[in-house]
Amino acid sequence: MVSAAIHVQLAPGYQQGAPGGIGQGTLFLVQAGAAALAALFVLLRNSRTAFAAAAVVALSSLAAVILYRYVQVPAIGPVPSMYEPVWYTAKVITAVAEATAGVLAAAGYALLHKNQAGSGRAARGRHRGTSAAA
Repeated sequence: MVSAAIHVQLAPGYQQGAPGGIGQGTLFLVQAGAAALAALFVLLRNSRTAFAAAAVVALSSLAAVILYRYVQVPAIGPVPSMYEPVWYTAKVITAVAEATAGVLAAAGYALLHKNQAGSGRAARGRHRGTSAAA
């Protein structure tokens, strides 16, 4: 949610380069919406799918900020060139938040997978033990 909040705050300033089209500000708002939806999905469902979605959103956002910091990617169709070869406080905070969210979401996915696999084996074992005793 930290990344989403900062992207919403920064969006108007970054939209000035393309006021009527797809600009960096619009992409920031899309990213903020995706991050907020992923966080809500994790809170509401607590499923492997929710954790996977959150990891994809967070890590793809992190990849984008790092890519556009170090590589001058040209405009691709309606998507503008977003090369910005500097680090500033808000950018660092979003990068750290995205990395943290990505790692935590991946860990949640792995732990939930491990717990589900373990509970499935335990349930199968109990079922076998019950049917053998009957």
